[in-house]
Amino acid sequence: MKTLWNSYRYLILRRFTQISLLVLYFGGNAWGWSVLRGNLSSSRIFDFIPMSDPYAALQMLAAGALLSVDLLIGAAVVTLFYLLIGGRAFCSWVCPVNMITDAANFLRTKIEINRLQGKQPASRDMRYWIFALSLVISFAMGIAAFEFISPISMVHRGIVFGLGFGWAAMLIIFLFDLFVLKNGWCGHICPLGGFYSLLGKFSLIRVLHSEENCTLCMKCKDVCPEHQVLHMIGKESLSVTSGECTNCGRCVEVCDDDALGFSIRKPAQINKKTGE
Repeated sequence: MKTLWNSYRYLILRRFTQISLLVLYFGGNAWGWSVLRGNLSSSRIFDFIPMSDPYAALQMLAAGALLSVDLLIGAAVVTLFYLLIGGRAFCSWVCPVNMITDAANFLRTKIEINRLQGKQPASRDMRYWIFALSLVISFAMGIAAFEFISPISMVHRGIVFGLGFGWAAMLIIFLFDLFVLKNGWCGHICPLGGFYSLLGKFSLIRVLHSEENCTLCMKCKDVCPEHQVLHMIGKESLSVTSGECTNCGRCVEVCDDDALGFSIRKPAQINKKTGE
């Protein structure tokens, strides 16, 4: 029998990571802690190691801004980090909006809104179009377009510096994911998730499927927020190479067959076409 820890270990670790980061950011602002100062767009670790959002840096470059050396170094640090651990690990392990969308999805399942609404035709490619459009608008208007309206920034800065419009952003995303579209914000719209999906195509830490252990229970696809990345289930032993995987670990938790687990992707798989 699986214990509570075995069933929810990655969820517990993700929530611990997300809340700990918020506490450290809040402590840096409110109490002068030096562990982590700033916000998700730009911050420093121990007042020494710079970290910058590479997507925000791209928008600033498109807008024609001259980037400081610290900002470039910070963007490079963050990019290299997610190249190693999985691009969209940011979405499930760091982004505070993930806690809101997970709560909406949990409630959506409990009151069976999925069954009432039926199949929804929204394309997950929207996030890539919005990502490209944000760069075009940044270029045309000379501003970092998405940063002005980003609910991720609103929620994070609201929690760290005082909610303000952060409450509105949290409520809108929660209601949208609950009543309009399952995994709507993170899975279909968010251009930051789209950016990290592109980065995640080359990352090393991936979920590995062992076909010989699989009994086709499909629990993994039921809980996966990006179920299309598990196209190999029951077909072949293969790492999940799609950049859209968030490395959240939910599929690993629910698998009773030990058919899924984290592994280091083999170099040959990085360029393997998987129909993603």
